Amino acid sequence: MNAAIVGATGYGSAELIRILSNHPYVTLTTLISSSKAGAELREAFPHLSHLNYSLEEGDPESLADKADIVFFAAPSGVSSQWVPSLVEQGRICIDLAADFRLDGSTYRKWYKGEPPSDFWLSQSAYGLSEWFAPSIRKANVIANPGCYPTAALMVLIPLLKQGILDGDSVVIDGKSGMSGAGRSVKQQSLFCEINENLFPYQVGKHRHTPEMERYAGIAGGQRTTVLFTPQIVPMNRGLLVTVYGPVAKGWTLPQVREVLLEAYEESPFVRVVGEDQVPRTKGVQGSNFCDVGVYLDERSKTVVGMAAIDNLVKGAAGQAVQNLNLRMGWPETAGLQGFPQYP
Repeated sequence: MNAAIVGATGYGSAELIRILSNHPYVTLTTLISSSKAGAELREAFPHLSHLNYSLEEGDPESLADKADIVFFAAPSGVSSQWVPSLVEQGRICIDLAADFRLDGSTYRKWYKGEPPSDFWLSQSAYGLSEWFAPSIRKANVIANPGCYPTAALMVLIPLLKQGILDGDSVVIDGKSGMSGAGRSVKQQSLFCEINENLFPYQVGKHRHTPEMERYAGIAGGQRTTVLFTPQIVPMNRGLLVTVYGPVAKGWTLPQVREVLLEAYEESPFVRVVGEDQVPRTKGVQGSNFCDVGVYLDERSKTVVGMAAIDNLVKGAAGQAVQNLNLRMGWPETAGLQGFPQYP
């Protein structure tokens, strides 16, 4: 099948190009970029100079003639304008932005923009591959999760489903490399600002908060309130979340670990680390793996869940391809078999 990428010059797009170029069932045909139309791909990404692509202008009508599958890696607000026309022409759309993740009123509140219509929101499936596969397999619009929600929900959902964690008292600490902030030039991303520095940002108002709460509630079976604090760390890529909450009475660490092991025993990309180990960003770098772990602090009666992903792969491009594989009935691991890069 032929695939296109809309918004083809960001870090997530570079990963999509890398993965799709080695996918056994997909041919990447079209790269759309409104900011660099007419340029060669090698100008935007010198590390991909062996690939002979040009960046193009585009619109939904012309794109439908070139691609069966369209990945949206553009800023929020673009996909909601393009997706309806493409789907009506029989195309599958996978959106790496936020347009289809939330209900309309929540999107307006947190993203300060106009969401897709309620009809098109109802047509979309949330693309957390391990927990929403049945709806992903039937959808022509797939809303890829954000990077922080991907990691946080991998821990939250199984703990909430089993009643181990109280959904009213969830605290999430998240740390991400600078690639999560995108490729545009901002003062915060300058070398002198980030090097040898560590700081939180968007405290109490990060846009991934309502996404975590919504899908933790849907898949975990509990209404969930999240206090989320993201932090920037001075590295290129990688994301680690630590989830804290009061543990329900009677649970032991071996029992909680068994819940995670059973939840992910058939998931090819989720690895539960050993009891004496912790997830590390280096352990998943460049891969579609998510490493999860848990600790039970008996003194404070707190369960501590941990998850590490590569924010550009499992947190973006890799999960988008995993969702495509689910949608098409292909092996879930197709194009994603690469091991983590280490050191």
